[in-house]
Amino acid sequence: MNNFEFYNPVRVLFGEGQIAKIVDLLPDNGKILLVYGGGSIKMNGVYDQVLEVLSTKSFVEFGGIKPNPEYEFLLPAIDLVKSENIEFILAVGGGSVVDACKFISAAANYDGDDPWSILSNADPVKSAIPLGVILTLPATGTEMNGNSVITRASTKEKFAFSSPEVFPQFSVLDPTITYSLPRSQVVNGVIDAYIHVIEQYLNYHESADVQDHYAESLLRILKTEGGRAITFEKPDYNNRANIMWAATNALNHFLSAGVTVDWTTHMLGHELTALHGLDHAVTLAIVLPGVMKVMKEVRKEKLLQYANRIWDLSGSDHSGIIDQAILNTEQFFIKLGVGVRLSDYGIDSSTIDQIVSRLEKRGVEYLGRAGDLKLEHVRPILESRL
Repeated sequence: MNNFEFYNPVRVLFGEGQIAKIVDLLPDNGKILLVYGGGSIKMNGVYDQVLEVLSTKSFVEFGGIKPNPEYEFLLPAIDLVKSENIEFILAVGGGSVVDACKFISAAANYDGDDPWSILSNADPVKSAIPLGVILTLPATGTEMNGNSVITRASTKEKFAFSSPEVFPQFSVLDPTITYSLPRSQVVNGVIDAYIHVIEQYLNYHESADVQDHYAESLLRILKTEGGRAITFEKPDYNNRANIMWAATNALNHFLSAGVTVDWTTHMLGHELTALHGLDHAVTLAIVLPGVMKVMKEVRKEKLLQYANRIWDLSGSDHSGIIDQAILNTEQFFIKLGVGVRLSDYGIDSSTIDQIVSRLEKRGVEYLGRAGDLKLEHVRPILESRL
C-alpha cells in the first residue's frame, strides 16, 4: 500500500427529515445563495422544506442549473455572489448543481483574469465561499468530496478540478427525496457510482486489502440494489438508502487512499458528453468495457480478482474469465436499460477521430493516472465500442 493522507471534513446528515436540522449549520448573519436545478424541487416538496429552514435567514436564489453545468451559465452566479456579498452557498440538487456551486464558490474568490483557468490550467484554489448540500440525486459522490466537473459550451470542453477548499461543510442525504426521480436518473446514478468504484479499484495488486474489500462491497451493493430498484412498483426506503449511501462512499476519497487510481473511462466519457451531450453515466457505460479489454494484460491480476469476487467466476482459463466478467458488466448496464455501444446513440467512427485529435492538441500522452494506458490506446478502446 502506498503512503497517503486522508482528509474529509464533510458532516453528513442521513435519513428522512434531516433537512430541518441544517438551520443550526447555516450562518446566523450574512446572505445565503440558494442554488438549484430545473425546478423539480418545487414539485416534490423539497423547495418548501428549504424555504422553511431559510425563513429566518437572508438569501437570494439562482436556479436553472442543467446537467453538465456550463461555464457560461455560471458566470452570472459568480457576479451575483460578489454583488450581493454572499457568505454561504446552499446547493439543492444532484451532482450537477453541487459541482456548479463548487465552481461558483471557487471562482468568486479567484484573483486571476479568467476563472476558467481553474479548470483548464489547474490554477490552485486558494479560498472559496463556504457551501452546504441537500442532495436530491445519488450518483456522483460530489456531496462528500472536493471535486467538480464543468463544461464550456463554446469550446465543447469538459474539465474537472479538485480542491479541499470546496468540500461541503455539510451534506443532507434523505432517501425519500429520491422517490420522485424518474427511472433513468436512478439508473444513471447506480452506473455512475459503480464506475467511480471501478476507477479506483481496477488498478494493481497493492496489498490494500481494506480498500479492495470496501470497494467490492460497494460494487456488490450497487449491483444488487441497482437491479432491485427498477423492479419495485413504488420506491423502497432501504433500497434507496443503500444506493444513496453507496454512491456517496464510492467517491469520498477513501477508496483512493494508498492505491493507484485510473479515471481513463471518465476522461474519454467527458469527451463524448462534450461532443454529443450524452448523459455522463451513459458515456461511462459505453467506454468502460473497452478500457477493460485494453487493460486485460497489464492489469490481469486485478481483473481476475474482480471476476471472482464480483461475478463469482473462477477457473484456469484466465483470458476467458476476464472476457466473461467484461460481458457480465456490459449485461448489467444493459439490464438497467442503458446502451453500451456508440452505435446505440448514432455515433460513428468520425467521433473517434475527433477525440483523438482533441487529446493530441492538448498534448495528452497518458490516459487517466495509472500511467499504463497511452494516447495510442484511445482508438482501440473506442473502436471496440462502435
